[in-house]
Amino acid sequence: MQIYNTLTRRKEPFTPLVAGKVSMYVCGMTVYDYCHLGHARVMVAFDVITRYLRHRGYDVTYVRNITDIDDKILKRADENGETISALTERMIDAMHDDETRLNVLPPSSEPRATGHIGDIIAMIETLIDKGFAYPAANGDVYYRVRKFANYGRLNNRQLDDMRSGARVEVDVHKEDPLDFVLWKAAKPTEAHWPSPWGDGRPGWHIECSAMSTCCLGDTFDIHGGGPDLTFPHHENEIAQSEAATGKTYVNTWMHAGAVRVNQEKMSKSLGNFFTIRDVLAEHDPEVVRYLLVASHYRSAINYSVDSLVEARKSLTRFYTALEGVEVQKSVGKEVQEPTSGGASIAGKEEVATYSERFTTAMDDDFNTPEALAVLFDLAREVNRAKGESPQKALLLALELKRLASVLGLLQQSPDTFLKGSQQQGIALSESEIEAKIAQRKEAKASKDFAQADAIRDELAALGIILKDSREGTTWVIEAPQ
Repeated sequence: MQIYNTLTRRKEPFTPLVAGKVSMYVCGMTVYDYCHLGHARVMVAFDVITRYLRHRGYDVTYVRNITDIDDKILKRADENGETISALTERMIDAMHDDETRLNVLPPSSEPRATGHIGDIIAMIETLIDKGFAYPAANGDVYYRVRKFANYGRLNNRQLDDMRSGARVEVDVHKEDPLDFVLWKAAKPTEAHWPSPWGDGRPGWHIECSAMSTCCLGDTFDIHGGGPDLTFPHHENEIAQSEAATGKTYVNTWMHAGAVRVNQEKMSKSLGNFFTIRDVLAEHDPEVVRYLLVASHYRSAINYSVDSLVEARKSLTRFYTALEGVEVQKSVGKEVQEPTSGGASIAGKEEVATYSERFTTAMDDDFNTPEALAVLFDLAREVNRAKGESPQKALLLALELKRLASVLGLLQQSPDTFLKGSQQQGIALSESEIEAKIAQRKEAKASKDFAQADAIRDELAALGIILKDSREGTTWVIEAPQ
């Protein structure tokens, strides 16, 4: 298995610290507002990574933190006239709801910054003792950036180049403008905790250093996050953690790609900022997840109506292949394979071939676009086998479901997805659609083919596609408007 390491800027063979086990930490949300599409990108990317590592037989400990004390949280709680805990609990509940709807599995552990204040203070004390940090006269504690020899290596930056364009606070209490805060002295009425340097609260960067090492040890396998975290957050994490422990902090750094909306950067100022719940109010959650999975995790994703339409069309191809195959009833049961000649052996070999191709794709830095290409080939074979051998079709369909589940996809029944019962953008209810089909049937019986065609076209314009057969007319949702 090869994983691209942001630190070395190349793919590297993945060898965990402990054979058969993977320790992974991903920077989670600062819970002052609802999660947005960028958060969904990170959630889903590392959910797929976790699912695949477990699929490969690894025992994965996946830690994703919650930042529940921060300047933004303090400001928002004050604006809302509510307590910090009321705000953060409400946003955490909303975040979990978003994850559930996107079929994101919960992490192994979800530490909160406020639950690790003692660990944070202990790490700061160690940094002060080693000369990497210093208390200032204003009650803050700062990290000496120039003291850490390798600062800037994650982002390939030189210290002297960081002064211009960097987010550096101008503070007369700092020894150097590049130094960053580890502990903030409390302002009147602010939430605070006692410390050797006076009442205050932790800085953002030190929270993750303390939580990750407390949960996973001084060195662990993978650290992940969004594309905006490489600098300064992850750079500062490395400096803090390695200065405190004297050990390599993380072996592999992974970063998900950004989300763009209609080819523009997502931002509130451009009016193209979407929360997860905004999007899921209009679109099937599995369609949104497919869009997030279809691009390589390191690539930027373009979110648009057209891209969602294409995502639904792709899922429709999969569910259409599964339609009519008794997959749901067969999950967990032994499948009776074809018994004629070499068909049984051929069926097994064909399934194994798809599994091997899928593994090859995902072993190459979790290449989900290539893995999906394998699934499309498999779906095509399911369709072909339906008319030749129902048992072979079932065998292939079960493999399609199994491999898709590694990506968190194809978790609905074909009937549920294809009839769009979870799709929010269709103007007609299921009973209204069936009534239209009945009207069309009457029109055809009366040889009013123009009226029958008009009803078909009317439904097609709504994304409702009719399928005629000897058994009657069925319908699916293919392209929501």
